[in-house]
Amino acid sequence: MTTTLTQEQQTATSAPGPAAAVEPSAAAHPAAARTTPEPSAGRRLANAAGSVVWKSTAVLAFLALWELGPTYLASPSTKVFLPPLHEVLAAWARLFEAGTIQGHITASLTRSVAGFGAALVAGVALGLLIAWYGRLNSVLNPLLELFRNTAALALLPVFTLLLGIGEESKISIVAYAAFFPVLLNTIAGVKTVDPLLIRAARSLGLGSFRLFQKVILPSAVPTIFTGIRMAGTASILVLIAAEMVGAKAGLGYLIVNAQSSFLIPDMYAGILTVSLLGLAVNFLLVALERHFSRWRTAVGSAAS
Repeated sequence: MTTTLTQEQQTATSAPGPAAAVEPSAAAHPAAARTTPEPSAGRRLANAAGSVVWKSTAVLAFLALWELGPTYLASPSTKVFLPPLHEVLAAWARLFEAGTIQGHITASLTRSVAGFGAALVAGVALGLLIAWYGRLNSVLNPLLELFRNTAALALLPVFTLLLGIGEESKISIVAYAAFFPVLLNTIAGVKTVDPLLIRAARSLGLGSFRLFQKVILPSAVPTIFTGIRMAGTASILVLIAAEMVGAKAGLGYLIVNAQSSFLIPDMYAGILTVSLLGLAVNFLLVALERHFSRWRTAVGSAAS
C-alpha cells in the first residue's frame, strides 16, 4: 500500500500542471514573437510602379485609341480632321524646334500668372475679412452672389470695350474668373473651423491676431487650397478663350489660328499643350497644399 501511494505521488509530482499547459511558446519559438518584416526597397519600388501603371490604364487606353482609331477605324475624310497621335506629336516637335510653342506658352503663362496672382491676393484677403466680420458678410453677400453667377466669358466683351484688346483685358478676365473660387472657399474654410479649437485657444489667452494666425488660418488652409486649385484651372481655361479673340500670341491664338489655316495637327498640338499645362498647374498646387498642411499629417501620425 505504501509503495502504491509513493508511485502515485511521484506521478502527480512529475505531471505538468495547468500553468505549464498554457505557458506561451514565445521562448520555444522566438520567431513567432517577431514583427512582420518590412518589404525591401525593391519590393516597394515594384509596388509603386504597379500602382502608377494601374492608375494610368485609362490614359494609356485613350492614347492608344487616339493613335489606332483614326488609322484603322475612321474613314479617310475623318482622319483629316482627327489625325493620329504620332502626327500630333510630330507637329508639336516641329513647333518646338522652331521656338513657336515656347513663345505661346510664355505669353499664356504670363497672363495667367498675373491674373491668378491678383485673384489669389484679393480673394483670400476679402474672404478672411468677410468671414471674420459678420456685418460685412451680410452687406456684401447679395452683390457677391450676383457676380458669382455671372459667367466670366459673358463679360469678355465688356472687358474688351473698357480695357481694349491688349493685355489688360485678358489679365482682368482671368482675375475675375479666378477670384470667386478663392473668395468663396476662403469664407467657407474660416466658417467651418471647429468652435472647440477657438474656445480652447481663447481660454489659453490668445489674442485675436494670434488666434487667427495659430488656429483659424491653419484650419482653413485645406478648404482655401481647394478654391485655389479651382481658380488655377479656371484661369487657364478662361485665358485660352480670351486669347482666341484679338490676341497675337498665346495658346488660344495658336489653336484658333491653326484651325483657320487648316493646320489640324498644329491645332491638336496646342490643345494637348493646354491639357498638359493644366495638369502641371494642378500638381504644383497639390504639392503646395501638402506643404502648408503638414501639421495635419503630423497630428494624425501622433494620434495613431
